[in-house]
Amino acid sequence: MTSARSYTMTSRARSVEGTRRRILDASVALHHERLVADISLDDVAARAGVSVQTVLRHFGSRARLVEATVEHGRAAVVAERRTPVGDVDAAVRTIVDHYEQRGDGVLVMLAQESHQELMARVTTDGRRLHRTWVEEVFAPYLDASDDRVALTDLLVVATDVYTWKLLRRDRGLSRDLTENRIHHLVRSLLGTAGPAHP
Repeated sequence: MTSARSYTMTSRARSVEGTRRRILDASVALHHERLVADISLDDVAARAGVSVQTVLRHFGSRARLVEATVEHGRAAVVAERRTPVGDVDAAVRTIVDHYEQRGDGVLVMLAQESHQELMARVTTDGRRLHRTWVEEVFAPYLDASDDRVALTDLLVVATDVYTWKLLRRDRGLSRDLTENRIHHLVRSLLGTAGPAHP
């Protein structure tokens, strides 16, 4: 009897967590597609395949849903960007993969940052996160550089979402050509500077 009850509770907990994740995924996706003011609880519920009451049961309010959405989205970005330190090829491939999945949504958020407080907060955090990623992934090259700050600035620009946008959206290049161009930019910046500890 205890075993059956334990299984039922575990199964229910998984179901609750799955529903919560669906709601958060739906909310993140909507924030990548629409202006914040145009996203309602009805929209999130419909996208997640649940009722508004279910959304409120999980989060309590729209404000709490938004906060959880920001945390959920950030955690996903950090996970997607994991890259071996010093591996330039993997770094460029990872960042292009990330922009292929989220770049257009990031541009929607950036377009709102000057007049929408939540988006200003999210994009400011995104810039910090990107710079930290550059500092971590390219650390061996930065450690060997005569001007670490300047090289960091340039690598941030070379791997920024706007660089991807210029190549992929504005120029209409393929994903592979976009990756190639960004890779060339990064390698040009790194020059002959090698890792401090090969």
